[in-house]
Amino acid sequence: MDMSRTFRWRRWLDDAGLAFAVFVVVSPAILVFLWMLSLAFKSELENSAYPPVFLPSRVTLENFTSVLERGRFLQYLWNSVIVSGVSTLAALVVGVPAGYGIARARANGLAAFVLVSRITPGLSYLIPMFILFRYLDLIGTLWPMIIIHMVITLPIVIWVMVGFFETLPPDLEEAALIDGCNTWRAFWHIALPLSRAGITVASILSFIFSWNNFVFGVVLTNRETRTLPVAVYNSLSFEQIAWGPLAASALIVTLPVLVLTIAAQKEIVAGLTAGGVKGG
Repeated sequence: MDMSRTFRWRRWLDDAGLAFAVFVVVSPAILVFLWMLSLAFKSELENSAYPPVFLPSRVTLENFTSVLERGRFLQYLWNSVIVSGVSTLAALVVGVPAGYGIARARANGLAAFVLVSRITPGLSYLIPMFILFRYLDLIGTLWPMIIIHMVITLPIVIWVMVGFFETLPPDLEEAALIDGCNTWRAFWHIALPLSRAGITVASILSFIFSWNNFVFGVVLTNRETRTLPVAVYNSLSFEQIAWGPLAASALIVTLPVLVLTIAAQKEIVAGLTAGGVKGG
């Protein structure tokens, strides 16, 4: 009985310690998000009040209507959708077959190289890419953003798909090869349908990374081709600061990623786990 009671106490202390650690790590981000939410639904008078007012006396949507009535905001929203959607689709077209080839060839060194390319800071190749796109006269269009976002999301797709394909038993593909299928048909008709969960995870992660990317948008876009993160930054840096519309803009930028993350959190964790426990 004493041993059982001691075990329960230890388990309770472990759970309490884990909960406290999670709270310490997550609470700053939650507090910032709640403060942004508060700013977005308060009037500008309450946003500039001192001492600060957290709960609004009257919930208002004026900040959101002010943001959406700006002619260019919807254009920047569309730019973000185009850049993130097309770059994610292109990364999937290239990365899914590449992940399958690496997994079936057991090219672990190549998989590690792909991971290193993802870890490499984007600033290290920003200037060469800028020079290349300027030479091709593409600066100011959406093509540089689509291409460079595909470059930064492609390693994510490959890494996730390598982990998923390595968990698939090769027996069905080997049987198809014996029956006369070539490697491409075995991949298309057998491996690809079985990896839909992995493709979903790779798509969501790629879209999130592309949607949130800021650095390349500052350098490679102009007033017509900005994406939403750049538009929010410019409203903070160069225009009169109105905290309510600024918070509403940031909330609109965050909302698609937040919804995707909440809706697919289990798939994301499964994809990251599969990509992290591959055989060495």
